[in-house]
Amino acid sequence: SSSSSTRWKARQTNDAYAREARVAGLKSRAAFKLLEIHSKYRIFRRGDTVVDLGFAPGSWSQVAVSKTNPGGRVVGIDVIPAQPPPGANALQGNFLSMEMRDRLREFVGDQDQGRVGTRGGILQRQVNDSIKQDELTGEAETQEEQPAANEAAVAGVPAEDEILERHPDHEELAEQVSDEENGRVVNVVLSDMSEPWPLLTSTRIKSVNIPYLRMMNTSGMAFRDHAGSMDLCMAALEFCYTTLATNGHFLTKFYMGAEDQIFEKRLRRLFHKVHRIKPDSSRKESKEAYFLALRRKVDVSREAVLGD
Repeated sequence: SSSSSTRWKARQTNDAYAREARVAGLKSRAAFKLLEIHSKYRIFRRGDTVVDLGFAPGSWSQVAVSKTNPGGRVVGIDVIPAQPPPGANALQGNFLSMEMRDRLREFVGDQDQGRVGTRGGILQRQVNDSIKQDELTGEAETQEEQPAANEAAVAGVPAEDEILERHPDHEELAEQVSDEENGRVVNVVLSDMSEPWPLLTSTRIKSVNIPYLRMMNTSGMAFRDHAGSMDLCMAALEFCYTTLATNGHFLTKFYMGAEDQIFEKRLRRLFHKVHRIKPDSSRKESKEAYFLALRRKVDVSREAVLGD
């Protein structure tokens, strides 16, 4: 209705995060949620492959590109047509379709496809392969670990530079080889997906006919929003199981309700640590929250996680 549109515009005008996003050239205020989470948990590293599910309008992809370059790659998918931010790739389609998930897996399976070039046009992938070969043959020099640079490192949370520059040890290299042989090549999966409202062809209301607006707003029915978000979370978890590398991370939005505890148990079977997060930049009145699942485990059966 016109009154709800007026309230939405007023809220956006008075919203500090929305204003800051415009000033910073970010696609939306949602970028601050991801920046806040990364500042605490350091989920990105240079050279990472990141998949952004439901990426439109692209603010999370913007953050991911900035945190994984040089040498990283960011691949977004959304059901609506949207221009990805510079440095990111995009596929259009319904992620709930198994065919689209297979297309996405095929795209990321080619590890040079969509990767941003680095120094002198050399792909970071090639640099990483060279380091890996040297490590496996014992030819690379061992680098001494540097002392913690700040209080975060002392507290057990590595400083950002340490995370971004860390080289894998022999065990990690062996895991990386196994992951690549099995198609597990994604380091971070992000999901900010929302289920769209049903399209009503008999109306001309913008908030119903424009797909982006239909996906950005909740329906007003808490159970429906919760159930829809759980379906999307399960689809994202299935993708993680087949595609996420060992020690990879998964961040997904959900709307709180009766089934989120069941989903959390599934996450705990596949990941070493699981956090429930309500970012400061998330509106207080919103039922949205996020699961952050850190460090994917190895040798966990599909049935234990997905119940197939």
